[in-house]
Amino acid sequence: MKKAIRMDARDNIATALQAISAADKVTVVTDAQEIVRRMVMPAGIAFGHKFALGDIKKGAHIFKYGEIIGIAIKDIREGEHVHIHNIDSLRLPLPEAVRERGTPK
Repeated sequence: MKKAIRMDARDNIATALQAISAADKVTVVTDAQEIVRRMVMPAGIAFGHKFALGDIKKGAHIFKYGEIIGIAIKDIREGEHVHIHNIDSLRLPLPEAVRERGTPK
């Protein structure tokens, strides 16, 4: 079973601790290795990338390390990759051209 980490109890995303493929079973843990949840991934996630721990509605805040790191610019489904194609940073909003180049294939 593959692992991902949720950094803070307020987080609505987790970070892949290894490359994840679609249909992989993933255990999400805390930094103390406590199991937060188990889930089957709907799509692949690259090592070090973030994914949603539950459905996130457009306009909702994205939390990592217990802090707001962005806002969902569209609905994000549980297990979906969370990256520049579906969130806006609160620190540095990206121009559309950069967002399009950064969209995962």
